[in-house]
Amino acid sequence: MNDIDNLCMNCFEELTEGSVCTNCDYDNDTQVDMMYLQPKTVLNDRYVIGAVVCHDSDAVVYMAYDMQLESKITVREFLPKGIANRLEGNREVHIRERYKNNYEKYKASFINLWTTIIKMRNLSAVIPTYDVFELNGTAYAVSEYMESIPLREFLLRNPDGNILWDQARLMFMPVLTTLESLHSNGIIHGGICPENLVLCRDGKMRLKGFCISESNIFSSDLEFNANEGYTALEQYDNNHKMCSATDIYAFSACIFRALVGQNPPDAKSRETNDKLMIPNIIAEKIPTHVIKALGGGLQVYPEKRTQSVESFREQLNVAPSVVAAAAQPNPIIKKEPEITPVEQEEHYRGYPEYPEDKKAKKGTKAVIAILVVLIIAAVAVGVYVMKTGGFSFGKEEDTTAPVTTLATYAVPDFVSPGYTQSDIENNGVWNEQFTITFTADYSDEAAEGVIFKQSVAKDEEVDEKTEIVLTVSKGVKTEVIPDVGGLTLEEATKKLEDLGFKVSTVEIYNDGGHAKNTVKSSYGTAPALGETVAVGEEVILQVYGEVVTTTQPETTDAQ
Repeated sequence: MNDIDNLCMNCFEELTEGSVCTNCDYDNDTQVDMMYLQPKTVLNDRYVIGAVVCHDSDAVVYMAYDMQLESKITVREFLPKGIANRLEGNREVHIRERYKNNYEKYKASFINLWTTIIKMRNLSAVIPTYDVFELNGTAYAVSEYMESIPLREFLLRNPDGNILWDQARLMFMPVLTTLESLHSNGIIHGGICPENLVLCRDGKMRLKGFCISESNIFSSDLEFNANEGYTALEQYDNNHKMCSATDIYAFSACIFRALVGQNPPDAKSRETNDKLMIPNIIAEKIPTHVIKALGGGLQVYPEKRTQSVESFREQLNVAPSVVAAAAQPNPIIKKEPEITPVEQEEHYRGYPEYPEDKKAKKGTKAVIAILVVLIIAAVAVGVYVMKTGGFSFGKEEDTTAPVTTLATYAVPDFVSPGYTQSDIENNGVWNEQFTITFTADYSDEAAEGVIFKQSVAKDEEVDEKTEIVLTVSKGVKTEVIPDVGGLTLEEATKKLEDLGFKVSTVEIYNDGGHAKNTVKSSYGTAPALGETVAVGEEVILQVYGEVVTTTQPETTDAQ
């Protein structure tokens, strides 16, 4: 099907009633942002670009059509957010000056990622990719299109929002084989969550949402989109590196969500309280070995977590080789109906009492009984002494009020570890020792939400309840690109510089309908009008040049 003029650019079925597709309801007159490839753009004389599906951290995904195979596909264009865009009418990608060196490195990572995935196209739980190429100053990956629904949506369609292990096992276990192969080929997904695990029409669960590794760590130039409850601690914290255990954490969290019906708490909050509560009415339906396996996969710190997919699979299957390992400390405990967690020995948290525990408790009760008798006797002696003045030796009673001395504490380092406000608020010890308040300010160095300043220096000794003001980063200061279309270059430059932007210009063709040195009225800036951009960034203005005329000058014949 090489005639694309009358095709819907979303489902690539024929349009029969105007611009709105009767098959998928997509309005083909929808205006597409000029930073993206426009519908019906053809790449490599083969791939027809259609509607924009989404714009992830590192790339934009388009619906597309392969004219050679005559099939619907998806095309992923490397276009990292905040780093690259394109000017109107130009297919070449424009890179912001400060990111040009890193852009080439990231593009190479993109090509390497998708070239590796092509080699693994026979894996049952990966949507096959079959072409990678460079064009327009960027790179593209072409994948088959598979109709699917996200795991999250599937679970929400269930009455209780969760499923039983017998059903979950059939869905999740085949994905582990694919995940193991990815790891052996050097690919850490880094973004596994119920949105990126999808159920396809053939009944299989597949993994999608692959991004280059730089998209999955907080410290990168690329936009970092955390999946709360599924992103592992090491993706926030540079002191821990991403590894196979990073994906095991996220995959375990997805199984937890499927079985329990709720997301696990965010990894950062679990540093201070790592319990994962399961209501008893649900826990009793989950096999004990599965709870233990999830406990190993959901350990907060990567070095304590189950390290390989092979080991995690064995634990879920109750393989004999891991019976001993299954007794490791488990952060998952069952929750009574009144939702009051009961503190137990960590080793047995959430499991039946062992006989040794019962014997120990009997011995403990005997000791407590003796202590109670001794305490009662001591109180009786005290009462007697008070009544008789037995220990006063005739001296007058001292009525002087006792001197109260405030405790002193060394102020912790609240800045270097990268704490957030919630981290501090959830630390009961610090809030008992100090009076902690918060303020917020912009920072060019600290990520948004991270504490970057404290009013009292670390290690300083202060009295109990001393006020400490912690400053939380609002991130880099940003401004919205204003409308400067139609203004003179001087007016537009002043308006942008007053907001803190740097300005550069690109001269464009003037057919005589515009005054020289005026800014193009529509799509005349990059980044575009209305886009939120960091103060200090470069804004490129498209400015009309001299009027171009094709009139030939009059000539006079020589006499």
